[in-house]
Amino acid sequence: MPSQIRTTGSFSFEFFPPKTPEGEARLRSTWAQLAKLSPEFFSVTYGAGGSTRERTLQTVLEIRAAGHEAAPHLSCVGATRADIASVLDQYRACGIRRMVALRGDMPSGAMAIGELRYASELVAFVRAHTDSHFRIAVACYPEYHPQARSPREDLAHFKQKVVAGADMAITQYFYNADGYFRFVDACRSAGIDIPIFPGIMPIGNFSQLARFSETCGAEIPRWLRLKMESFGDDLASIREFGLEAVSALSARLLEGGAPGLHFYSMNRADLITEIWKRLDLPG
Repeated sequence: MPSQIRTTGSFSFEFFPPKTPEGEARLRSTWAQLAKLSPEFFSVTYGAGGSTRERTLQTVLEIRAAGHEAAPHLSCVGATRADIASVLDQYRACGIRRMVALRGDMPSGAMAIGELRYASELVAFVRAHTDSHFRIAVACYPEYHPQARSPREDLAHFKQKVVAGADMAITQYFYNADGYFRFVDACRSAGIDIPIFPGIMPIGNFSQLARFSETCGAEIPRWLRLKMESFGDDLASIREFGLEAVSALSARLLEGGAPGLHFYSMNRADLITEIWKRLDLPG
């Protein structure tokens, strides 16, 4: 790994709302540990069709009560404008100033997609309903959205979210730094000038990561997949190589000018704190 790593930038960590009291306790321990790294904010996901709405808000408010910035995710699939306006009013009343606006996934068995079909429409609605109250983050895809018909179409959809009022973007996770830099160059050429934060997924369970990547369209490079598969059930070797690979990726992104990093924590602190140490980041 290169010895000189830029240590400035904005760092954030993403959680999913726990389903059990035991999960709540584990997550409380996780964010308390990660808070020592002084992130700019934590984000909390929002289940398909808003299925975790109350748990998302509960987690965000608990983090904020401890003095840390937190951003709930908000999706529009399966929701009416009135539903979304109600959520926005609730968030604003609670003093929340950030959010991550997404189209979201359809809940199982749902028939109606909702009144807002795309994330760009959700961003525009948030701006119309709340003006500049929220700092809005949106998603983008250096390896392109799995449903996009072409890179050009995917970039156009991203730009629509920016034009609608997005302040920043967080990428889907990836393991190819060159792909991120090419994507940022394409965005700048297209007139997209908001900060684009790389999404970083630490590797703890490779078989789980491989299954998830198939679903969300994130590419695992052949060299990384083969090396991981060569370890078989040697969990210690998988963990160490994963830490090495993700730390090197993170270092190259920061050295190459990425504005910071957004870590998908999977409600764990151990891998992130080890990567943090290897990057020699403050905290």
